[in-house]
Amino acid sequence: MRDVRVAGSIRGARPDTTLFERIGAFLDEQKLSPDPAHYAFAYAVMSAPGSDLAAQVAALTQDGVRLTRSDIERLGGTVVDEPPSGRSRRTNGAADTNPDQTPDTAIALVIETQQQVDGFVQIVRTMQAETHGFGRELARSAASITQLAEIDEIAEITSAMIARIHDSEVRLAAATAETDSLRSKLIEARDTARRDVLTGLPNRRAFEEAFATRDRNAGPYCLALCDIDRFKRINDLHGHGVGDRVLTAIGQAMTAECAPHLVVRHGGEEFAVLIGGIALAEAADMLDAVRSTVAGKRFRNRETDTALGVITVSAGVTAIHADEAAETAFQRADQLLYTAKKDGRDRVCAG
Repeated sequence: MRDVRVAGSIRGARPDTTLFERIGAFLDEQKLSPDPAHYAFAYAVMSAPGSDLAAQVAALTQDGVRLTRSDIERLGGTVVDEPPSGRSRRTNGAADTNPDQTPDTAIALVIETQQQVDGFVQIVRTMQAETHGFGRELARSAASITQLAEIDEIAEITSAMIARIHDSEVRLAAATAETDSLRSKLIEARDTARRDVLTGLPNRRAFEEAFATRDRNAGPYCLALCDIDRFKRINDLHGHGVGDRVLTAIGQAMTAECAPHLVVRHGGEEFAVLIGGIALAEAADMLDAVRSTVAGKRFRNRETDTALGVITVSAGVTAIHADEAAETAFQRADQLLYTAKKDGRDRVCAG
């Protein structure tokens, strides 16, 4: 569960919004799923804005700090853990164009279809080779029959058969070309399903696959979670279009600084990095270089030529333990990221 998020839209909700809308906004800002336990806690907070519970929540979320699990449980609520595939993060105030929204069933269908196409291509190629070989043998046999028996009718029949086989070879070649093209498109579709539309970076699904298939003998691995500080303020002051360009620019900067390690847009204004082959201290230095690079950039609104001010990122970096689940490592990196935010932002916490 993310531990830092600006909660201004909850405290500043319009008075004409319904209780249902306020509860939904609260769940969204606290990144709580619509589980009945989460809904009950949100209802208790939002239905009685003058209550002691609402006052405590307002105090805890002041200055953009999100409620932690311990905060919610101490206030009498319950946090229901989600499975790894259910980790869903939306841009805080910006349109989230994360292609992870593609249903898993669609991805499975693409994979299954590609496997079928691969099998069909192999069958067609085998048929093509066998037919071509049979055509050559039949041509030689027809020549021998004609020379030995000089029977015009046999020669005509075999010539007709050779012509039909040649025609079949042409059609088979065309079918092979079409299936090759379809297979290429399916490969492209699989890549698209693993790439963030907005930034062009790999997405969370790509990260999960890379995590699961990493070579555990290739040295130590680390996981970093990076978050743009006060990103909602950028969207509020300059609009979502500017926010989207900031996201893209920072994603590109991270990719350049962290190469050849995998950098993905993990959701919203958050990026994840799968770091292989280096120890935790070196990984933390690399992320600190990313932080310094971003802090040194001077972003401007190209429509108005207005300076956006200094934009910073915070990061949590942790070593991935042998055979631990991705969600376990994410929770640890998430807590380190929260510590970096709590300690003043624009910093890297490792552990």
